[in-house]
Amino acid sequence: MSASTGTRPVEVHLVGAGPGDPGLFTVAGAALVARADVIVYDYLANPALLEGAKPSAERLYVGKRGFSAHVAQDEINALLVEKARELEARGGGVLVRLKGGDPFVFGRGGEEALALADAGIACSVVPGVTSGVAAPAFAGIPVTHRGLASSVAFVTGNEDPAKAETAIDWEGVARGADTLCFYMGVRNLPTVARRLMEAGRAADTPVALVRWGTMPGQEVLEGTLSNIAERARAEGFQAPAVIVVGQVAGLRARLAWYAPGPLAGTAVAVTRARTQVSGLAAQLRGLGASVLEVPAIDVVPPPSYEEADAAIARITGYRFAVFTSANGVEGFFARLGRAGLDARALACARIAAIGPATAAALAARGVRADFVPVEHRAEAVAECLVEAGLASGDWVLIPRALEARDVLPAMLRARGARVSVAPVYRTVPPALRSVEDALSRILAGEADVVTLTSSSTARNFVRLVRARLGCASDAEAVAALPAGLSFCSIGPITSDTARGLGLPVAAQADAYTAAGLVDALVRERARVARGRKAED
Repeated sequence: MSASTGTRPVEVHLVGAGPGDPGLFTVAGAALVARADVIVYDYLANPALLEGAKPSAERLYVGKRGFSAHVAQDEINALLVEKARELEARGGGVLVRLKGGDPFVFGRGGEEALALADAGIACSVVPGVTSGVAAPAFAGIPVTHRGLASSVAFVTGNEDPAKAETAIDWEGVARGADTLCFYMGVRNLPTVARRLMEAGRAADTPVALVRWGTMPGQEVLEGTLSNIAERARAEGFQAPAVIVVGQVAGLRARLAWYAPGPLAGTAVAVTRARTQVSGLAAQLRGLGASVLEVPAIDVVPPPSYEEADAAIARITGYRFAVFTSANGVEGFFARLGRAGLDARALACARIAAIGPATAAALAARGVRADFVPVEHRAEAVAECLVEAGLASGDWVLIPRALEARDVLPAMLRARGARVSVAPVYRTVPPALRSVEDALSRILAGEADVVTLTSSSTARNFVRLVRARLGCASDAEAVAALPAGLSFCSIGPITSDTARGLGLPVAAQADAYTAAGLVDALVRERARVARGRKAED
């Protein structure tokens, strides 16, 4: 930590992002990401780790793959110094350098720390779970095991094979440890295997390659030193992967425990509001998907609470209250509280919720919905109220979004009801800066499917793409999307909006809920997999 001329110190932290699974990120690392004003992250740092960052945090991607660098190491070093200086000029702040695995285990974190030190900038280091331990563990391979391996060595496999001399003591490595874990060595696998056998390692030594270890798309290829290179070539096995050499690799047949879910290998972009995205993302990750969060809407206060406050002032006069979203529940109860009231104020009314998520939001506030239609649409809610005895002259309260459809109020008024529409929130597109990285990844082809949970998310997604690319029209923005990108919709209204924008809707939920959306996505990806298998 270095002193600054402002009221806050400048903090610089090298943080290990772990092997990939967001659940293996350290508590200390997550706490620093949440405080960060600037985050510099690389290719092996799971983007999900950025979800805990402040919306205002500056995110800088400096990813590197294998031998081809997006940003050279010297440039990264200079960038860290530059950003620390910027924070100092601004009066202080927190800079987090997020590095895959552990910063000091083949992460070149030492070089970055020295560059900062040479510039007079101190930094702390938060260790991360290294892939040389985690990836084998997820593959069912203990790197040490009594009777088989009492020592383990971590070795770089990233040497240029064209070099005249090697920096690795191959004889020392081959004989010096029972288990060898090579990082970044897939490209040089033939050389690694040959060197180890030339140094005396037995040709029949078990070997396992673990690609994207701990991640939903984890792949494992097994063999021996004599055949693993040919097997990898035949399978088209690619980096990033850890190479595990030793008798412990043979334990996988008995200890393998991690099985990818039905969405393994599928990258899903989730467009829900930032406050709602975590539940859907967790469901998708639990099924093996890689999740890219690109919140396409922000929930903000309406321009005025005048109608809502007026409705609350005469709350005892309503026979029915209809809640059409969890956001509506939250916004209404916030205003109710400001008026000095609570759930008891609704005792006069019968309560309808458009779906189970809305009903759950009500239940969390002590209100049990009287009606939750099987079909989660405004039209179905109206039918429930009619069946419940809605009569001409009855007062109905609908706390909702400012820009919601007028279908429900119109249907109820047609029945003679007196309807109070009370806007308690509105949805707006987020600032482009807050989702720019995620959009760039989608446009680069790193997503297979985009989920759409409302018409607003569909419209705003296209607007964000349009802004990101500087397109003149929605049609131009949609045409610029990757050819293989498909969309999964929560229901028919959202699907109609998406198709009207030109988005290819590949699947639609049967039940208009987040769970229904996930089910539809699983079915769709299974259909795609069957199609690919038939082609093969």
